[in-house]
Amino acid sequence: MELQARSLWLLTEPLHAVCYFEERCRQLGRDLGLKGFWMGYFAARTAPLGAVEPAAATAILGGFAPGMVARALPAAWSIVSPAHVLDERGSRAAHALRSIDPELEHAAAELLSPLQGIVDDAPATARPLFAANRALCDHADPVERLWQLATTVREFRGDVHQAVLADEGLDGCEALVLAAASGRVPKDTMREDRGWSEEEWAAATDRLRSRGLVDAYGDATHLGRLERERIEEATDRLADRLLHALPERETEALLHGLEPVVRRILAADVLPFPNPIGLPHLDEPVHRVPGS
Repeated sequence: MELQARSLWLLTEPLHAVCYFEERCRQLGRDLGLKGFWMGYFAARTAPLGAVEPAAATAILGGFAPGMVARALPAAWSIVSPAHVLDERGSRAAHALRSIDPELEHAAAELLSPLQGIVDDAPATARPLFAANRALCDHADPVERLWQLATTVREFRGDVHQAVLADEGLDGCEALVLAAASGRVPKDTMREDRGWSEEEWAAATDRLRSRGLVDAYGDATHLGRLERERIEEATDRLADRLLHALPERETEALLHGLEPVVRRILAADVLPFPNPIGLPHLDEPVHRVPGS
């Protein structure tokens, strides 16, 4: 089942991620009067929580430098309301997906029910972004609803991933340094993408080096790579809870139905590789229904 949890992430993350990379989605913040992409990002990502303050947003999102978040929040809420941001976020994502995949509306008819089922059944305790996004899944537009359900699924995984990182004793900067050192995310851009200073990044690297997780060159050691594998396996184990609502046959059908949709999204070259999300190329079939 944990392999299915990984497949679910690989087959929902690209649906969600158009909101970061498609051009009209990237313009959301500027079009609403916010200062640049990142102010729009933090407003859109946290809007399901309401007018959240920077300390809470930093803790919930994980990985971003506190100063980077504080430059966007709460200032964004003096310019635009969370409700307005949410309306724009969903409609722009749906428009982007329709432009990329004209077949998506037909596919959504088969995907909405099982995705809604796993979202409705999953526990919300200690999963704040999941809980806040789940409350937004009632869109009448099927493509916007599909995007919101995919977003809710990915935020469930994101919430449990942050819990795993904390349990492994990694703070936000350390987690990014280790991910970059092991090749999961781009090493040359990750520090600036998440707002950490050179001094903060170097200090986090030193702390990981003292634990034997990175070497003198800042690359992951064997122990560091094992640590990264343990983090992903633990995330898969906790994210597997999403699939408890579906019988095995329905889980297989959902994954099988998502794959061609995601392939069409990736073929549009909207998502860059490598990327700061850590989403890999899908060079092989992600999931096959037994007997297919």
